[in-house]
Amino acid sequence: MSSNLKQDISIGKNLKRLRKGAGLTQDQASAQLEVMGLPVTVDILSKMEQGRYSVRISVLSAMKKIYRVKTFDEFFRDLE
Repeated sequence: MSSNLKQDISIGKNLKRLRKGAGLTQDQASAQLEVMGLPVTVDILSKMEQGRYSVRISVLSAMKKIYRVKTFDEFFRDLE
């Protein structure tokens, strides 16, 4: 499998909106993900929010918890 998989639709703007809505900086969100055993650096998180890095399901599930999101639908809101 190629390590250069590209997202066909970016959820980056929603990731940033939800993180900010939770009152977290990228540093804080990255640290919480690391504590949960997910190696997501600030650089990787930044790239996810820019749509330049694909988000793993395990990371999305952890973000749902730390961003206090009720449903996964919030990650996909207003996508074209």
